[in-house]
Amino acid sequence: MAKRCFDIIVALIGLILLTPVFLIVALAIRLDSPGPVFYIGKRIGKDGAPFGIIKFRTMVDHADRMGAALTQGQDRRVTPVGRFLRKWKLDELPQLLNVLRGEMSVVGPRPEAPCYVEHYTAEQRCVLQVKPGITGLTQVRFRHEECLLQRCRDVEEEYVREIMPRKLALDLEYIGNRSLLLDMKLIVQTFMCLFETDGMAEREQVAVTR
Repeated sequence: MAKRCFDIIVALIGLILLTPVFLIVALAIRLDSPGPVFYIGKRIGKDGAPFGIIKFRTMVDHADRMGAALTQGQDRRVTPVGRFLRKWKLDELPQLLNVLRGEMSVVGPRPEAPCYVEHYTAEQRCVLQVKPGITGLTQVRFRHEECLLQRCRDVEEEYVREIMPRKLALDLEYIGNRSLLLDMKLIVQTFMCLFETDGMAEREQVAVTR
């Protein structure tokens, strides 16, 4: 109950304060490329229930028909405005609406698409016991995932075999230690990650691959 109250308060304050940002981003997306302002993607949430995750559109319209579900660092489907939004994580802001609807939490495991959840082991499916989050331990540790995927020869296969299990291990670690204090720490860390240097990002990418 305390976590739900925390989520509602943060989501409401965020939506109110960020209304001007929403309007500016929406206008930039419409001027940048044809297509809708928002992207609705199918994800698996708490107890395995599917829901539509809301994001600002960062790729060309119908990008899902032009390539893999995963996005690499220099993916040509990403629009110029979309690349800026991804860098500063602004594309994730509409998920505050998912939080108000009770489909997500501010902090929690990152929700995956159904095609990847199918590969979860019985232990890994424990991440579905809690609501997925906008940010979390995985988002902090794997914040350069697109650059990491760029090094993969077979993106889909290597993601499922190598990267996804590491992310799920972090999600399970979060679930085992979750608290409002940890949530607040992760929110602060997420914000600080936006201002890291390129050199730091490169060192972390190498550390993740080891």
